[in-house]
Parts: sequence; C-alpha cells; structure tokens
Amino acid sequence: MEKRSHSKHRKKKGADRSEEDVEQSVCEKLQSRVVLGEEEVQNDFPIEPSQDDPWSIDAFKQKLQVKVVKIEKDDMEFDVIGIDFSLANAFRRIMLAEVPSMAVDRVFIYNNTSVIQDEVLAHRLGLIPYKADHRLFEMHKKPVEKAKDADEDPMKADQDTLVFKLQIKCKKIPKYKTPGGDISGEDDAYIDHKVYSKHVEWVPVHDQQNYYKASNIGPIHDDILIAKLRPGQEIDVVMHCVKGIAKDHVKFQPVATASYRLLPEIILKKPVTGEMAHRLKACFPKGVIKVDTVDGEDVARVANCRRDTCSREVLRHPDLKDCVKLTRVKDHFIFTVESVGALPPNVIFTEAVDILMQKCQTLIKEIDQPSFSE
Repeated sequence: MEKRSHSKHRKKKGADRSEEDVEQSVCEKLQSRVVLGEEEVQNDFPIEPSQDDPWSIDAFKQKLQVKVVKIEKDDMEFDVIGIDFSLANAFRRIMLAEVPSMAVDRVFIYNNTSVIQDEVLAHRLGLIPYKADHRLFEMHKKPVEKAKDADEDPMKADQDTLVFKLQIKCKKIPKYKTPGGDISGEDDAYIDHKVYSKHVEWVPVHDQQNYYKASNIGPIHDDILIAKLRPGQEIDVVMHCVKGIAKDHVKFQPVATASYRLLPEIILKKPVTGEMAHRLKACFPKGVIKVDTVDGEDVARVANCRRDTCSREVLRHPDLKDCVKLTRVKDHFIFTVESVGALPPNVIFTEAVDILMQKCQTLIKEIDQPSFSE
C-alpha cells in the first residue's frame, strides 16, 4: 500500500511539474509576442536588442527571411520575417508614395460639349492607369511657366512624354422600333454615346514608334467609363502622360493597396475537449481551429493561424477565454500588394527595396562628409 501510494504521489507530482513547465514555456513565449486582451494590447512595442545580445548585421542576415505565399498577375502575398516595425512600414510607404509610374499630367481640351466640366474631365483622364513601363522613361521635368496668351503645341512634347488623343462624337442612327413601337434601348439609338478608355489613342512623337510597341502603350483596362454623350455632343482632347511619384500626386500611385499585418498565433494553454471544442472552433474563422477525434473524444487543435482575423470573439466566453491566448508574432509581417496593372507586384516591391537602399546610401554619404570648419 505504501509503495502504491508513493507511486501515485510521484505521478501526481510529475503531472504538476509538467503543467508548470507548460505554463512557464507559455509565459516565456508570450514575452516575445503581442498579446491581445479583452480591452488592452500587451507587449505592443518593437523588439529592441538587449545589452547581453546587442544588434549585429550578421545576426540580422541570418534571421531575415522572405517567403512568397501567393503571386498572381496583379496580386501578391508574401512574408518578411526578422525585421522591425519601422522597416516594414518603410517598405509600405515607399510602395505607396515613391515608386514611380506613368499618368496623364496635362490635358489640352479643344472641344468638350458633354455635360462634364472641363476640369472634371481632365481629372478623370488623369486617374486612368496606363500600362507604360516607367523604367523606360526619365523623370519628367515640369515645363517653364509661359504667358497665358502664349500658344503651345501639344504635339511638341519631350521624348519622355507619351501623347494620347481622345476624339469622339455621338451620332444618332435611324430608330429601330420593336413590334410594340418602343425604342429597344439607347444602344440601338446612338453611336459612340459611351466614352470608354479604349477610345484613347496613342500618338507617337519623335521616334517613339521605333522604341515602343503600340500594344504596350495605352490604358490598362479598356472598359473604364469616362463620359456619356448624346447626339451632337463631342470630346476632343490631347493628353500628355509622364513619369512621376504619388508623393506629388496620387494618380502616380502604382498600387491599389499595399498593407501588412502581423502573423496571428493562437496558443492553447490546456486541452479543449467535448462540446467546448466545437464552441472554440465556432469562435474563429473557418480553418483556424479543427476538431479531431482522439480515443472517442473530440479534441480541438490549432490548424491554420494565418486565417485568424483577431476578432477576440473567444474572449466573450468565460469558460473558453482561460484556455487560449491570442497573440501576434512581432517580427513576422504578412504583406499584401495589389498592383494597378502597369507593373507586377513583385517588381514594385523590389523597386521599393532599391529606393530604400538609395536613401540609406545618401544618408551614409552625408554622415561621412567632413564637417565644415569654423
């Protein structure tokens, strides 16, 4: 009996020790995570090197990882691991504001009898994305201000400028009547009553036709509606498309969205079984938590943390909130980049990296310059 009681005591003591080890490992893990509480966020600060383990370029190189999760024509999702908040945000801001692209900068309006005002029409034409590769052009220099009464020929453009024209007039065709006597629709009554981006034509200047193909120059999408006309109304404009950055105007922005988020991580502090396992699964988006049958009992497990949206729904259940910890990995960033179509998103990101490198080189050069003597 004594031996049996001693063995039970040892088992209980071992179980308590294992639970303490699990609790200690969870606590150590949470120190390097952003923890989401019911009403607050804990450990929400950048990772800073300690005195015992100072920052070094070699350690940074070993820790840095870039993993492409999904890449399509105009959409890309990738992970950058081992960087700080400031560096991740620098990539995002550069992709949004400093990677160049082509856009209409000047509009010469010869005739506009549509219901759209001239300035609104020019604004619409400027926001149409063009598929010209900005890497083939130089950054445009703003023209010198001329007198208001001076005539300017739109066809006398620089080599780094693409010239487009939009000439369209709405006409009325003989009415086509249905057996009931009604017009079947405006498409049967008018010609060119809807002005689309496909009506924009490229006009090569200088020797541009020798360097660029017409199929590679023009609006990215042909079905962008610009205006609606009625018989007798027309639009006759010439546009200058140049290279620029979104820091000057948003029309030069090469991406539709460029964002990042921290990788979610869900930690189960203890086993969740039975009916609680199914309720835990219902608290998260589909695929985050799965319920397996082990020895005839339902047991919850974390399947895919990446799909979690950190809604904190589980914290509303008193019996479940003590079983789970919602965290985010501090140095694991999930980037989502959606291009407007001129350049693939992977090229846009590499351009952002090159721009950041140039900024760093400029800063180092300024620091290394000798100070001025008094």
